[in-house]
Amino acid sequence: MYKNTIPLVKSKLFILVTVVIFFTFICNFGKNDFFFNLRMHKQGNINIKNRKASFEYELIERFTAGMQLAGTEIKSIRGGKANLTDSYCQFYFRELFVKNLHISEYEMGTCNNHIAKRDRKLLLNRKELLKLEKKIKESGFTIIPVQMFINEGGLAKLEIALARGKKIYDKRESLKEKDSKRDIDRMMRN
Repeated sequence: MYKNTIPLVKSKLFILVTVVIFFTFICNFGKNDFFFNLRMHKQGNINIKNRKASFEYELIERFTAGMQLAGTEIKSIRGGKANLTDSYCQFYFRELFVKNLHISEYEMGTCNNHIAKRDRKLLLNRKELLKLEKKIKESGFTIIPVQMFINEGGLAKLEIALARGKKIYDKRESLKEKDSKRDIDRMMRN
């Protein structure tokens, strides 16, 4: 009788010791250690900008919005495969959607891959949505995406701006300012 119980006690003791060692190992890790930062190391610094926006529009006010995305879309964004160039925002039934935002299909995706240029819902507070909707009804204003990035929590965010289109002479002025700033920087270096 004692011969059969000793291996059983040893196996339970072994399992108990391994569980205790495992939990002490996990509990000793702080927020700055490997398990916590594993997700952060994967994403890197993703910062996709709409370079035409500041040239073609006068940016009046900026907002940061979340996006409603599919799983393959966030994987493509983390790979840096998105384009904001011709995108704009529009209201449908008091909700804000971004149109023409191109997020390339995920390379490892299956038949469940996303559509590259579909409309994506933007997530903003109700106050911000009402403020934007009120401003849009005024003539000459539009909402354009300026920058897409991934925040500390690993979520994709879109920075949008309330904008007014520039006239041709405004564009010329901005080019002159850019050239003069570049010349001043060159002079300061030399």
